[in-house]
Amino acid sequence: MQIKKVLISLAKTENSPYKELEKKYGVQVEYKEFYKVVPVPILNLRKVRFDFNNYTAVVFNSKTAIDHFFRVAQEMRYTVPTTMKYFCLNETISNYLSKYIVYRKRKIFPGDGNMDNFVEMISESHNEQFLLPVSDTRKNTLVTKLKRKKINITPSVFYTLEYSDLSDIKIEEFDIITLFAPASVLSLKNTFESLNNDTIIATFGKDTAKEAQKADLKVKIKAPSPDCPSMVMALEKYIANAKK
Repeated sequence: MQIKKVLISLAKTENSPYKELEKKYGVQVEYKEFYKVVPVPILNLRKVRFDFNNYTAVVFNSKTAIDHFFRVAQEMRYTVPTTMKYFCLNETISNYLSKYIVYRKRKIFPGDGNMDNFVEMISESHNEQFLLPVSDTRKNTLVTKLKRKKINITPSVFYTLEYSDLSDIKIEEFDIITLFAPASVLSLKNTFESLNNDTIIATFGKDTAKEAQKADLKVKIKAPSPDCPSMVMALEKYIANAKK
């Protein structure tokens, strides 16, 4: 099957890495944000008596979580101590911390992108009091895995997800649809009850893949993987093989 059209379920950026797919393989790439991130008001956190001082370490599994961690800290007038430890799912997320802190002067522990390895890395610091900034999604696999290992981790909702109206998309025109979070899957199914049987689904992250499979979507492309740590690499590999 020749791939002609790909839908990226993210907002288009000026330096989008997917531009190279268009140049190299002649595919048409379109963008549509499947959901929006909405900040949780500080008043909501005060109502549940959230207190930064209860934590000695913070776990980040996305750049969005980093943005809202520091947003909340600023709005609550909390100065994050230099002793705070940062555990990040992968190196890309850990490097993003440099937007807010002096990277070389902090205790930062990047993972390799593998969830199970990340859990083991966090478990080695079992004496820490961990904070996990999250959205209002139904279930968090990371929390479940860490709780099983008796790790003291508290998920706190710092932002919520609002599904986009996708009714303007001619979904049947796309050969591949990319999904980057469980919320992307839910947003897609919220608008389209069924998809063309030939539509290929590409997912990023284990939780997204599981949600897609639960929704009976045909997942053929999964990232990250050892040879394809990014979605763009996974797409390129699949498109190149499809052309053979």
